[in-house]
Amino acid sequence: MTPSPGNGFSAILAGWVARIAAVPWIVLGLAVLATALSVWLVAARLSIDTDTDDMLSAELPFRQDSRRIDAAFPQLTDNIVVVIDAPGDDAADDAAEALAARLRAMPNLFRSVFYPEGEPFFRRNGLLYLDEAELLALTDRLAAAQAFIGRLWVDPSLRGLAAVLTLALDNAAGTAPPTALAPIIEKVAAVTEAQKAGRPAMLSWRAILTGAGGEGNGTGSSARRIVVVQPALDYGTLAPAGDAIDAIRAAAKALNLTRQSGIAVRLTGSAPLAEDELASVARGMGFAGAMSLSLVVILLLWGLRSFRLMLITMITLLMGLVWTAAFATLAVGRLNLISVAFAVLFIGLSVDFGIHFVLRFREAQESGTGSVGALRRAAESVGGSLTLCAAAAAIGFLSFVPTDYVGLAELGLIAAGGMAVALVANLTVVPALLTVLPPKPARWVEDAADEKTGAAAGWIVRHRRGVLAAAGLLALGAAALLPGARFDFDPLNLKDPKTESVRTLFDIMEGDRHGPYSIEVLTPSLDAARSLASRLEALKTVAEARTLADYIPSGQEDKLIAIQEAGVFLLPSLTAPRRPPPGPAARVTAVASLRAALARAEQGEGRLAGAASRLDDALEALGAAPETLESLEARLLASLPARLEALKTSLGAEPVTVDSLPEALRGRAEAADGQALVEVYPAENLRDHAALRRFVADVRSVAPRASGTPVIILEAGRSVTRAFVEAAAISVVAIGLLIGVLLGRLREVFLVFTPLTLAALLTVAASVLLRLPFNFANVIVLPLLFGLGVASAVHLVMRARHQDAQRRLFRTSTPRAVVFSALTTIGSFASLGFSGHPGTASMGMLLTVAISLTLACTLVVLPALMAALGMGEQERV
Repeated sequence: MTPSPGNGFSAILAGWVARIAAVPWIVLGLAVLATALSVWLVAARLSIDTDTDDMLSAELPFRQDSRRIDAAFPQLTDNIVVVIDAPGDDAADDAAEALAARLRAMPNLFRSVFYPEGEPFFRRNGLLYLDEAELLALTDRLAAAQAFIGRLWVDPSLRGLAAVLTLALDNAAGTAPPTALAPIIEKVAAVTEAQKAGRPAMLSWRAILTGAGGEGNGTGSSARRIVVVQPALDYGTLAPAGDAIDAIRAAAKALNLTRQSGIAVRLTGSAPLAEDELASVARGMGFAGAMSLSLVVILLLWGLRSFRLMLITMITLLMGLVWTAAFATLAVGRLNLISVAFAVLFIGLSVDFGIHFVLRFREAQESGTGSVGALRRAAESVGGSLTLCAAAAAIGFLSFVPTDYVGLAELGLIAAGGMAVALVANLTVVPALLTVLPPKPARWVEDAADEKTGAAAGWIVRHRRGVLAAAGLLALGAAALLPGARFDFDPLNLKDPKTESVRTLFDIMEGDRHGPYSIEVLTPSLDAARSLASRLEALKTVAEARTLADYIPSGQEDKLIAIQEAGVFLLPSLTAPRRPPPGPAARVTAVASLRAALARAEQGEGRLAGAASRLDDALEALGAAPETLESLEARLLASLPARLEALKTSLGAEPVTVDSLPEALRGRAEAADGQALVEVYPAENLRDHAALRRFVADVRSVAPRASGTPVIILEAGRSVTRAFVEAAAISVVAIGLLIGVLLGRLREVFLVFTPLTLAALLTVAASVLLRLPFNFANVIVLPLLFGLGVASAVHLVMRARHQDAQRRLFRTSTPRAVVFSALTTIGSFASLGFSGHPGTASMGMLLTVAISLTLACTLVVLPALMAALGMGEQERV
């Protein structure tokens, strides 16, 4: 029999566990103390970083370009985008202005509140931003509506509106309101009907005065306003923007900006996306952790067939998990959105050490040497292979540490430390627990399952040529699918699409090209920005390149003349004294007069008669109760005073220059040192990766230092792909050298790596067939496959050294340990696949596929290879 490599090391491990067995209570007491200290350390110092930008090295050129822009324009970072959807422009304007004012009153929570439409500058000069033809059409419309506007200015109530409509109906053949009367009456009727039906609806006066939104249904088309706020982040909590987000929701509720009132307030932007992603990951990891532990317990009970052994293995597992969390706290100090998976990885991998040790312990009990002797034999026979497997797994994890992928490097460092912790825990806590809680001996050689395993191994040996031929064909087929493998470099695909922030972001992107996929270029001055923008707009892939200069309206001289002329005849109507609001009786009288005029109009023909009949029917159905008419007045006229005030203010427009632009706007496009920003918007949908590549390539051909989301996505994908290749190479070479040195035989290195190589090819092929692309989260799979998959092959190859035939090898506890170790690992990784977070789920699914294929290749291809190379020739099966 060939001696096992590292017999001296095995003897050291045997002596170690013997000493542990001599003082088990002291060892367990120290383990409990270490666990308690670890819990305290983790609770006090471990944090979670949700910033996906920190996943890649800050030294990468594209990260440095991004940080230059962030430094010049800090107000553009860590923002909350408040999206307000309301039934009409009036409701949307009022809701946005009220919410922005409420948030500005909380400077301790919000550093800035940016709502340009609410800025006094844009209220005064908004008409200058219309096209000249649009402005002239609007001023003509307002001039024709002078009398109509003047009456409503004096009496913006149900009484005033009823009087205007009554007069218009009675003079429909002569002087009517400036716009078609029938559409206005239909809008009023629609709101009245909505009140009767209990639906939220408000009359849109902007639509009536400007003619915007067509004839509609009375409430104006759905309108959207966006308020951008920069919260004061509290990094002392797991939710830095949590207080600010809660304050926004509370403010919206206090202002009755709710879905019940027809207004939706939703949050997106970098801060809510990070908060929702953290919550999604936490929920997913919590569920995965619980599911993983449950599956491990079930599999241990099935595989070990002893409640006591299961309990010993689980106690060791949980202690090791806490110690690993403490190591993460000391070594890294934080968890990122990828490294939070260390717990589930540890559960699935650490339990393997315990399974192999306790099964070898039970097998050793057959000799009747007692617990201490069995512990020594278990440590001597399996301790070396456990150490080798721990080292190989650690190499697989550590292979990402030298790369630029910081997020995965941190997971690798923590998980590698976890492998060392798992080895130490299973060589200290397990022997101590086995000493104080010794299980009853069991006869593994007589186990029916092991008999079947041996029979299966015999079949594989007899048909080894066919098995190896089939494996070769599978390898060729998998290799043919390799070109179909792809890397999904869009981080949005790793976020939970069910969260509000992600759904809202996608909603914005569907209707607005000015979404998150814009490129930003920092230039030395505004003049340089203008010059660059003109060159960028010449590119086919660019829809628009915007600078601060684009906020200077064109044709101001002619527009100002038109506005001043409109003011001459409109301003007197907007300065008259107002009547006191009507009481209940006045409203009833006004509605009665209006209904009489409607009845007269119904006698006519055409659309006006139909509109009059509709409104008359709606008012009759609604009734004339005082509280009902008061509510109707609010629905019809609550937004009118603000619209008339806005109209009055807009008639005082002044010439606009760069210097007169509001600071809130200038600061977002021109830095204090004069540097200017160019925002470049795509002509194509950048969710298409080919379009994104074209857009980035074109813009960078003109502006090589361009940054922004498209550049970061593309460059991050390239960096991660490069990190993957580097890590895979490091993993394969380092593990190969380790196994070659320790096993000392080229043949055995070949036996270990051949099934792994086949499993790796099949894993990539499976990703193509299952349409499961590689991404920022699951890219760890292939380097890790070699680190973890080598364990099963190593255990079998090293055990084969001590058996004279494969059939006997497969009747020992080693194949059983290999199978149940793999099953517990698969169970743990599969639990990640049920996470609601797509990144975590993809990592779990691909790891499950990889480990399952590794197990299959190890148990089928490896025995055939061993037989083909002459291992176990003493017994023909």
